[in-house]
Amino acid sequence: MPGARRDTPPPNADRGTDDVLRAARAAEGDEDAFAALVHRHAPSLVQLATRLLGTRTGAEDVVRDAFLDAWRRLPELPDLAEFQGPSFFGTWMRRIATAHCLNALRARRPAAPARIAEGPDAVRRLREALDLLTAEQRVCWILRELDGRSFEFVAKDVGISREDVHAHVFRARRCLARALGSRTSPSGLDPGVTDAAAET
Repeated sequence: MPGARRDTPPPNADRGTDDVLRAARAAEGDEDAFAALVHRHAPSLVQLATRLLGTRTGAEDVVRDAFLDAWRRLPELPDLAEFQGPSFFGTWMRRIATAHCLNALRARRPAAPARIAEGPDAVRRLREALDLLTAEQRVCWILRELDGRSFEFVAKDVGISREDVHAHVFRARRCLARALGSRTSPSGLDPGVTDAAAET
C-alpha cells in the first residue's frame, strides 16, 4: 500500500547465511547453487520489474538478463565483501534488476502526450501516463509512491543521490497530475488511481 515503509526486511539470519554460502559456491562456478538463488529470488524480482516496466513479458526478460549479469559478476566480488546483512543477495539482485529496468525504459521510444486515454479504467490510464515519464522519473516515482520506499532506499536502488530522487519524484508527480487531470492527493494523483495500481 502507498505510504507504507518497508526498507528493513524482517530478520532472517538462516536464509541470509544460506544465501551467503550459495553465492560463494556460485562464485566458484557451482551452477546448482546459483540456480537455487534464482529460484528463491526470481519471483520478487519479476514482480518488481513488472511494476517498473508495466509488462510481465518484458519483466521476465529483464530479470533473466539481470541474473546473467549477476552470474558474470559474482566471481569478481572479493570474498563477497559487497554482501552485508541477512538480505544481502536479494538487495544486490534488486539493484541489478533496477538498473536493467532503467536501461530497458531508456531504450523505449517516448510516448506522445496526446495518447492518454479517457475512461474509468484507472490502472490503464496510469500506465499510459507513466509512459510519458523519463526512465528515472518512472522508476523513482513507482518505488516511492507505489512501493512506499523511502527516498534513501530509492537512492540506493537506483544509484543516484537522495536529492536527485526528490527531483525525479517531484517532476513525475507534476507530469502525472497534468496527464491525469488530478491534483487531489499529496502525490499529485487521485488516491484511487495509485491504490488500484498498487494492487496489480
